Amino acid sequence: MTSEAGAVTADPGRVELRPRNVVHDWSTTPLHWIADDPIASHAIGALNFLLPEGERMFCATFLELAPQITDERLRREVLGFVGQESMHAETHEEVLHGVYGAHGIDPAPLIAQARFLFRRVVGPRTGASPRRAAQHLLDRAALIGGLEHLFAYLGDWILNADLESHGADPEMLDLFRWHGAEEVEHRHVAHDLVLYLQVGYVRRNLAMVVGVGALLALILRNTRHLVRADPDLPDLGYPGIARALVGSMRRGTFPHIPRLLASAAGCLHPRYSPAAVGDTAQALAYLAVSPSARRGAEPR
Repeated sequence: MTSEAGAVTADPGRVELRPRNVVHDWSTTPLHWIADDPIASHAIGALNFLLPEGERMFCATFLELAPQITDERLRREVLGFVGQESMHAETHEEVLHGVYGAHGIDPAPLIAQARFLFRRVVGPRTGASPRRAAQHLLDRAALIGGLEHLFAYLGDWILNADLESHGADPEMLDLFRWHGAEEVEHRHVAHDLVLYLQVGYVRRNLAMVVGVGALLALILRNTRHLVRADPDLPDLGYPGIARALVGSMRRGTFPHIPRLLASAAGCLHPRYSPAAVGDTAQALAYLAVSPSARRGAEPR
């Protein structure tokens, strides 16, 4: 089964990117938002703790690069990308307090970890020489290019995963599908920008490998934290969580990691194109019916 937008396959080509306001009500969302799979609930939900700071780093990086873009079409796409990512950051941050805090899980430790990572480790290099700062800026762009492939893959997965049959909370599912659909919609932007900046093949693919590996490790680490903090679950440790997620992959409640890695390996092909991941028409069709996007579009 696919999402209600799943049957749409006609390619609309490039579309004008724009941020969409969304409105959510988290008052009835359970901590185990996939009722049949609490571990997958935490593993997917672990992204909520990384995305706000990560998306802000994406925005800051692209805005810093914007003066270097003389191609007007690419510049518009980069600014549309920034608008969408900014809305993603704000919306996922609401979940930290509206869902996790409301269920007794203090989000502060994982928020602090994300801030350190995205502001200090991969953030701007203050005090560096202009040359080193410029090179670090290109490294950040290359990292974003690699991560955007991963997010497009995950966006395509969530649009087509039958999580409804496993008791998924409609509000949280719509959050991830709205976000995932926009990731599919703008999946070409970071790649196009990195090529425009003439970041070399080795540099951009090394950044992709490091970025994807680090993100998967952080998701696992955050999942362990959430499982330990969950009063309704035993402390499974990393081996127990890994075994549980293998079962989740088989049930279709968690992305199939070997397939994800195989997709990431496709970036290594010299003629790689982001068009190979996801379906723009399907993404736009979902965005047209997303409950939170429709509420956000209503006059206020």
